[in-house]
Amino acid sequence: MVDLHCHILPGIDDGAKTIDHSIDMAKMAVKQGITHILCTPHHNNGKYDNSAEKVISCVAALQGELDQRNIPLTLFEGQEVRIGGNLLEQIQSNDILFVDLANRYILIEFPTNEIPAYAQPLFQKFIEQGHVPIIVHPERNSKFIEDPNKLLPFLEMGVLTQLTAPSYVGVFGKKIEQTAKKMVENNLVYMMASDAHNVEKRGFFMKKAYDAIAHDVGEESVNAMQQMAKDILNGDDVNRPNFSPIKARKFNLFF
Repeated sequence: MVDLHCHILPGIDDGAKTIDHSIDMAKMAVKQGITHILCTPHHNNGKYDNSAEKVISCVAALQGELDQRNIPLTLFEGQEVRIGGNLLEQIQSNDILFVDLANRYILIEFPTNEIPAYAQPLFQKFIEQGHVPIIVHPERNSKFIEDPNKLLPFLEMGVLTQLTAPSYVGVFGKKIEQTAKKMVENNLVYMMASDAHNVEKRGFFMKKAYDAIAHDVGEESVNAMQQMAKDILNGDDVNRPNFSPIKARKFNLFF
């Protein structure tokens, strides 16, 4: 199992605080069947700045610790990048880490309560330059919760989306859980990751969430999500599901 979004690196953001916490998270991941983790500390969000060079060094150090302890987990370097108008310039300065080595796929975080007006034109420029933005945890953004169909213009232009596993199983509350389930039902989110921060309240939940999705919409959806995660990590083409709008009467029930 591949996890494309995880805050397992110690002491550089609001994830694992110490190396011992990172080791505990690694052991938990392995128990859930996770074999590969993309380490994605926050970057450019106004509080944390984790340059590509810093992340690469931290990943190498943590991988060495895991190897010494014979913990069968492979780590990769990444970032959870907060959207900003200067992102293209930062990419050109080699300060941004993509999911894959070919610099094709990039994890983008929106502000919690906003869909920036410049997001669509910025993403269009990304796509024209061969980069594919992945909007992380849209089910936790208040504007997408109000109207999940606001994702449609992004999906139509070729942007990808990543669901957070704990959202689907109610860790962040009923409203987010309901939003996540409607998004999965209508293929508005394409893949799943943990966004794990620790082993207490912000764990992985991936096996539990995949089991729930298999029960709700079928094993084929789980297989498609897992395959997309692998393809993105490898920088390969992806098979996008056919998405559909959520009828207003459905998401109005959330309130």
